[in-house]
Amino acid sequence: MELSDLGSRLRMAREEKSLTLDELQAITRIQKRYLSAIEEGNFEVMPGKFYTRAFIKQYAEAVDLEPEVLFEEYKNEIPIAYEDDLPEQLTRVQSRNSVSRKGSKLIEFFPKILMAIFFIAIIVLVWYLVTNFLISNDKDAVNDEPNTSIDISESDDVPSTDSSADDKGNEGQTDSTDQEKKDDDQSEEDKEQDAQTITVENVAGNTTTYEVSDMSQYEVTVKATDSGEAWIEVTNNSDKQYASKKIANGESETYDFSEDIEAYIRTGRAMDTEIYVNDEKLEFESEATVQNIIIKFNKQQ
Repeated sequence: MELSDLGSRLRMAREEKSLTLDELQAITRIQKRYLSAIEEGNFEVMPGKFYTRAFIKQYAEAVDLEPEVLFEEYKNEIPIAYEDDLPEQLTRVQSRNSVSRKGSKLIEFFPKILMAIFFIAIIVLVWYLVTNFLISNDKDAVNDEPNTSIDISESDDVPSTDSSADDKGNEGQTDSTDQEKKDDDQSEEDKEQDAQTITVENVAGNTTTYEVSDMSQYEVTVKATDSGEAWIEVTNNSDKQYASKKIANGESETYDFSEDIEAYIRTGRAMDTEIYVNDEKLEFESEATVQNIIIKFNKQQ
């Protein structure tokens, strides 16, 4: 049986479901040129044997065929990859699974962060009240002092006293303290405004969706571990491709998504891949070897 028979079988299953290659690309997140190559039996354009088997499996599941049956039936034609390279999960279908029980570490620490902010707010409030109380007491003490008049009729050499100068000095000191307080409050507001928040919105199979908010700049860094390698694909919500390459041995790539709404990252070996958003590392919620990462950017207004 020729290899083209596999492509014909997959194409017929796709057409029976009334799916175009563009629609299948949206379901599987596999580039259209790879899907077309599978149907034509042209596996030379694939990035490797591992990805050939992975893409065939995901194609089959999307059109309701059993991947293992196809692998057995066409075992002499389909490229063989190392057994430990086979992905544990390669399905991306329209149905949504329930969110994984293992919650995000960031969500677990979120109440502690709120408590810390609450205590800081209390400290600032107490400092503000104590400062104003002391300033108010100083003003009252100055106002309660008796006015001392000096009779200058006997001598022209005795200088006159002007209490308005002291009042102006005290007012200047009060204004300076109030300005320092406003600067401190503004600094606290700026720190809270620049605090990045990353939450897990959804986990479906080997696809995880994150939401990042409260930042004006969004940089995503994809890095290989020091002793590993992985094939990565990086695109935005407009299907603009930033990268389709292999990274290895600590190599990293940084992409600026400040002008985009979403970032899509696909890694062939999640265990050898690290992803950072504005220098904060993402925790993989799925244990699959091949993973799809969707990062939604909630831009500041």
